[in-house]
Amino acid sequence: MIEIINNQRKIKIKVKDFQEYAENVIETIPTARGKIATVAFVSDKKMRELNKSFRGKNSTTDVLSFPFEAEEFEKLPGLSAVADGYFGKCNLGDIIISVEQAERQAEENSLILETEIKQLILHGVLHLCGYDHEQDAGEMNELELQFRDKLGIK
Repeated sequence: MIEIINNQRKIKIKVKDFQEYAENVIETIPTARGKIATVAFVSDKKMRELNKSFRGKNSTTDVLSFPFEAEEFEKLPGLSAVADGYFGKCNLGDIIISVEQAERQAEENSLILETEIKQLILHGVLHLCGYDHEQDAGEMNELELQFRDKLGIK
């Protein structure tokens, strides 16, 4: 299950247009199957703040992924049972997407915005599953292309 939240107002998007697709992504990737995640659409301003806070980069980016880490939850008083229970075992984490950046990238790549956002959702889920294109030898990029084909996005 994926929850999708629209926390930006600059670009009109319909959250429901991405719900079924995001569910399909979760069911298509074996390590994600049956798990839950959240996708939040944000503005460039918010993405810049998050990128600076978590990656030390004072610029916007298209997508950030925050894998769920039960150990962090366990440190909070009274929440260790939540982390050990269903939520802790089945939660992939959170994906944040800058819709403004996605729109710019869609234009640069001659894509419609919906397709660009779908690619970013897939990319984010792969990160939540532990893949890292900055550290591997092209494995994540290859998987992403394979899953794009399976999901019918280019």
